[in-house]
Amino acid sequence: MDVDSQPTMEETILVGDDLMTGPPSPIVPPDIASHVLEGVDLCDVILRKLFLCLQINDIEPFCQDEIALYKQCADRRDKEIRKRLQDSEFKLGSSIPLDEAKERTAQLEAEVTSLERRLILASGVEGIEGFRQRWSLHGRLTDSKKRLEFLKQGMDGRK
Repeated sequence: MDVDSQPTMEETILVGDDLMTGPPSPIVPPDIASHVLEGVDLCDVILRKLFLCLQINDIEPFCQDEIALYKQCADRRDKEIRKRLQDSEFKLGSSIPLDEAKERTAQLEAEVTSLERRLILASGVEGIEGFRQRWSLHGRLTDSKKRLEFLKQGMDGRK
């Protein structure tokens, strides 16, 4: 069997834009950040290693391990933060005074409406900048809708 006749597998080279697959990292509101982020690996050590690698080597192909490790860590971190955000909104909906819960619901609904409008406006922006805006806004919109959903579930679950 001739080695040259076997199909070759293309090697994939990761670049910074590969970190923009899936939803962007969630934004954590300051009022619940302390307990949502407590104990979560924020991937800062891996990110520093990635930046150092890029600073030393100047191009991404020489930092494949660092990019892959950061992507894995960031995906785990974001999943954990999203779950904690949703749990926190549910707990707030079921435990804070009803007037405060209704006010929080109104704030989240206003945020959702604003993000929807901004997403519509971003649909007219072309090129990579338009993609980045839409990607970021879509992720924030999805997260805000989920938080609102869990807040309302918490409010509905009151006895």
